Amino acid sequence: MKYRGTIVDSLLIILGILSAGMGLKGFLLPSHFIDGGVTGISILVADATKLPLSVLIFVINVPFLILGYRKLGGVFAFKSAAAIAGLSLVLAFMHFPDVTPDKLLTAVFGGVFIGAGIGMAIRGGAVLDGTEIAALLVSKKTQVVRVSDVILILNVVIFGAAVFQLGVEKALYSILTYLSASKMIDFILNGLEQYTGMTVVSTKGEQIRIAITQKLGRGVTVYQGKSGYGKDGHINAPREIIFTVATRLEVPLLKKEILRIDPAAFIVQQSVDDTTGGLLKRKKSH
Repeated sequence: MKYRGTIVDSLLIILGILSAGMGLKGFLLPSHFIDGGVTGISILVADATKLPLSVLIFVINVPFLILGYRKLGGVFAFKSAAAIAGLSLVLAFMHFPDVTPDKLLTAVFGGVFIGAGIGMAIRGGAVLDGTEIAALLVSKKTQVVRVSDVILILNVVIFGAAVFQLGVEKALYSILTYLSASKMIDFILNGLEQYTGMTVVSTKGEQIRIAITQKLGRGVTVYQGKSGYGKDGHINAPREIIFTVATRLEVPLLKKEILRIDPAAFIVQQSVDDTTGGLLKRKKSH
């Protein structure tokens, strides 16, 4: 099983490298567009200095890899170094066709291929861009700024520089590439079945629990609680608090069933990035 996991991780990283290489050489580079992060910095530096992009991508990532080794461990750093080195070799020696001259298609599908590559590499336990390492470490250190905020701030600076170096139009298309890549990364990591957490506060908690578990086939967790001062004026009246996790497609059905049982039920929804264990797959009702 251990070797099987290693083989799967390696295949994901290799596929990620090839996909990112296709996005760069098949779409972005012929049109002089950039992506965010270290890749974007490398393209801008290569454009200004005429140094090889394949060399710059690895060299600029080295400080981030050292940080990753010190803070996140040797296995992660080794995998990431191998992945970034593989991407550099692909950019240096592999040929990819220039797919289309259309700027919009280039921006969107270049981002799709790059995002798919980054997502597969992350699933394999590595990164193709050191920006994620830096953002994670800054976020952990400050505990105020989120990882996404750090990446956003860095990319604002990168695309701001692109406006002056490449021109407004290419910078705007590059932003579209970045957005497309971000969506693709999210899709690769989370899939279509993104989950939503639902917390239900009701005086008819038992009926709702039965409906969710037996009729809809979902698992629940039940908390015992008391109300504060609500619209009905009752203080410390007992309430059952029910928590369940469902896919986005199941949420409307769940809400309809809950409100049918108790129109006054208080329902809170929140996005769930990831889940492990529990009854996540819908159980067949009898």
